[in-house]
Amino acid sequence: MTVDASAFLARWHRVVAEKNLGALGDILALDVTLGAPPYWTKLQGRDVVRHLLGIIITIVEDFTYRREWISGSDLALEFTGHVGDRELQGVDLVTLDGDGRVCNIDVMIRPINALIALRDSVAPRMAEFLS
Repeated sequence: MTVDASAFLARWHRVVAEKNLGALGDILALDVTLGAPPYWTKLQGRDVVRHLLGIIITIVEDFTYRREWISGSDLALEFTGHVGDRELQGVDLVTLDGDGRVCNIDVMIRPINALIALRDSVAPRMAEFLS
């Protein structure tokens, strides 16, 4: 089955812009994995990944995708934004499954001071969710 990455991206951008957590769950595979700083091991499962991504899209202000690259079912999405007074830049590396849902996402963020600010904002909400 060929994945329509352009159609997926249109949905993804709409979900992120609207901060629509319900629709976010619809575009994630049940067994989706997410590798993100500061977690050493990948998070797994739609509920936990949706929760973390939901926190991030509400915390990062002026979140904007700048560039994107598509290679079959693999996508690279460069983004910018800020957490408080810390500017950040990052890349989402997304893999889609045969149904056009995210089956894996790896996130890289720089600089370190922005990553720390993001971690400090996200960690309490994730700890509460995971307990």
